[in-house]
Amino acid sequence: MSEVRDSFQTAHTDTFVRDRLPPAEAQPEFLFTLPELLYPERLNAAVELIDRGDPDALAIVSDAGAWTYGQMADLSDRIARLLTEEEGLEPGNRVFLRGPNNAMLFACWLGVLKAGGIVVATMPILRAGEIATILDRAQVSHAIVDARCLEDYHTGAEQAGTVRSLLTYNGDAGGGELERRLEQVRSGFAAVQTHRDDVALIAFTSGTTGKPKGCVHYHRDVLACADALARHILDPQPGERWACSAPLAFTFGLGQLLIFPWRFGGTAVTLETPSPAALLDLVKRHRVTKLATAPTAYKAMLGLLGDADISSLRTCVSAGEHLPASTWHAWHEATGLRIIDGIGATEMMHIFISASGDDIRPGATGKPVPGYVAAVLDEQDRPMASGTGCLAIKGPTGCRYFDDERQATYVRGGWNVTGDTYRKDEDGYYWYVARSDDMIVSSGYNIAAPEVENALATHPAVQECAVVGVPCEERGQRVRAFVVLAERVAPDEALASELQAHVKATIAPYKYPRDVEFVRSLPKTATGKLQRAMLRQR
Repeated sequence: MSEVRDSFQTAHTDTFVRDRLPPAEAQPEFLFTLPELLYPERLNAAVELIDRGDPDALAIVSDAGAWTYGQMADLSDRIARLLTEEEGLEPGNRVFLRGPNNAMLFACWLGVLKAGGIVVATMPILRAGEIATILDRAQVSHAIVDARCLEDYHTGAEQAGTVRSLLTYNGDAGGGELERRLEQVRSGFAAVQTHRDDVALIAFTSGTTGKPKGCVHYHRDVLACADALARHILDPQPGERWACSAPLAFTFGLGQLLIFPWRFGGTAVTLETPSPAALLDLVKRHRVTKLATAPTAYKAMLGLLGDADISSLRTCVSAGEHLPASTWHAWHEATGLRIIDGIGATEMMHIFISASGDDIRPGATGKPVPGYVAAVLDEQDRPMASGTGCLAIKGPTGCRYFDDERQATYVRGGWNVTGDTYRKDEDGYYWYVARSDDMIVSSGYNIAAPEVENALATHPAVQECAVVGVPCEERGQRVRAFVVLAERVAPDEALASELQAHVKATIAPYKYPRDVEFVRSLPKTATGKLQRAMLRQR
């Protein structure tokens, strides 16, 4: 069912973002079928996440220290007071956040929402031109930046010319400008009574070319992803310790590392420079119970388990790319843990198809998360009972592009159409086939690149791989594989032939890669997603 809406009264005096949202008829159908998704009219997500927690319980830990819920509530209150009383922030103003995952960044995120601002978080690796584009598109007025990430920021801010207030901090080490000023700010702050449908954040997609898409999410959306996925799939318990390799600017990281732990009385465990080895070490030293990262990281960690102590882990989550069944089985055999796979999207806030426990079918993404419905659409955008088609989703969250004509491509007939090709089986499980533009057509055959990748990945010499279609006069397209070899494996023509034979023996022979190129690494976005477009250009 759709929720009966009240007469909307925004708390934002600056309505720049709301004025540029798609009209109601261009937005997807929103569903609120679970009682826990029916939020009160006045809702500030930051208050719900941090102020409702046990003030003496640990909210966040890192190698630099630990902060309780009470300390984070106080710190975010003072940040909100500083922004509103000294920096002129008005409700609805956009605030740019830039820095690695640490306690101060998390406190700033909370403080902005308490002040009624809109968070525009970005990944530290963005360069000046990318920063300028985001600042200009969102007309950002305030910025809070880790002092270690200022160089590209200054250039980008100068190009954009929108920012009138800059605050800098010194990671978790303290002693920065923001920290010194906060010492003079009195405690306590009455958080702005935002409407549940007031904008909380704009998450810009990490596209490498063209205009980035700004995905707008409300205060209710922040809580909805926790009350759907985390509550029903991840079995959250008070006091659990959550870690994630993704940055806060990536909604996967925002959910797994900030929203989910604090919604359920847990502790966020932060790491500024995650790597497979560093994640394993983090689990050991901080007794992490819930770990979230990308499939390639799980595969890399398999070779590093050795003397690693992961006995504290009880939940592993994978997203960002399809999780190959071979990686799932290898991790389960080595650790006894069942990886929870999931597909999400920045447009949808977080994961919307998944499965846990005995419901997991290795190789399948899963079923719709409670609160969501899914379908595969045929060529006329009609839902099919089963079969292969475009994945479409409805639920409590959905796509609202900020000032972007591409809304009409993503939202069709009330559905969020993700751009993924999926197969829905007769049991209602969804099986990933390919991104819609990753389908290779060779000699009249449709070949899904991920299927070839999955076959290659089962060979012990392969650490990572990627498959693309390249132009071929004879076949239209031919399959080309880019392979990163495991340690101490030497590339040669004999190995290339062996890999081709392995694929032929694993899946239909016509799908084998006719070209095998050995590479040191694969091009990826800051969020860990494979950039096949770059490989097609090689």
